[in-house]
Amino acid sequence: MAQINIAGTMEEVITPEEFSLAKAQEVLKNETVAMLGYGVQGQGQALNMRDNGVRIIIGQREGGASWDKAVADGFVPGETLFSVEEAASQGTIVACLLSDAGQKDMWPRIKPHLQEGNALYFSHGFSIAYKEQSGVIPPENVDVILIAPKGAGRTVRANFLAGSGINSSMAVFQDYTGNARDRVTALGISIGSGYLFPTTFENEVFSDLTGERGVLMGALAGIMEAQYNTLRKNGHSPSEAFNETVEELTQSLIGLVGANGMDWMYANCSTTAQRGALDWKGRFRDAVSPVFDELYERVKTGVETKIVLDANSAPDYREKLEKELDEMRNMEMWQAGTVLRSLRPERRKKN
Repeated sequence: MAQINIAGTMEEVITPEEFSLAKAQEVLKNETVAMLGYGVQGQGQALNMRDNGVRIIIGQREGGASWDKAVADGFVPGETLFSVEEAASQGTIVACLLSDAGQKDMWPRIKPHLQEGNALYFSHGFSIAYKEQSGVIPPENVDVILIAPKGAGRTVRANFLAGSGINSSMAVFQDYTGNARDRVTALGISIGSGYLFPTTFENEVFSDLTGERGVLMGALAGIMEAQYNTLRKNGHSPSEAFNETVEELTQSLIGLVGANGMDWMYANCSTTAQRGALDWKGRFRDAVSPVFDELYERVKTGVETKIVLDANSAPDYREKLEKELDEMRNMEMWQAGTVLRSLRPERRKKN
């Protein structure tokens, strides 16, 4: 385990150099990982583990799209592909990668199949941190562990295939066997994590829900809409407004920030952009800080999770979701994006 110093704060990280894939394979050699749920995250993790020599079986409802996807990926019904309950009964590490609402619904059917010494594995702290709402209360005779990749399931798989991996947080909530730390580290390495950093179930879900609602998705979309609308009402064309709001960010600047940091990006743009960005950065920060404080408090106290569980458990959830996404899809800004993305050189070459 390595120690890193970030602005005077010492943190631990674990890389494949310190905990090798060979060591992970040794730790997991007698384990069977039952992946419950074969959505994007479950698929990415399962395929990476299988490629890295871990015995993996899938638990999924038969007849659905995810079942067919697992079959297409080479999992065999009755051999490596089962119902959720059957997979849970065969696994020594039971990976609950169903949706948060799905975990709540399926927990009464999963819990009876857990055996003493099993590990209950999550990639999100939701069900454990909010166990009063989810009803997911693990038995005392199992390990309860977490590996949470810091990216979408598609990225987990794509980065693995590209040889880069994606960073993941790790946590141990309950160590019944005394081997939970090695188990969770081995799992993190086996899914191809670039490095692992310790956290808690609570901190993982508090930061995750805040990030999704904030910078990563909610705030980003809201700020984009606000800037686009301001440009349009001041006479700018849809293509100009979209390029200045979305295209330049996603196709140019954000990659530079990711590779080198915001200070590097500022240092390598025009002096006009530098001055304006530095002058306005603080005003935007101060304007949205109260919103983030309110958001974090709502996440911490369970207000946001209750909304999620109530909404996602509703029988008409999919219909309502599609209506909301359709409204976004039909906004002028994103219609402009559809047209302008088709003009990118790589898209034109394909056509």
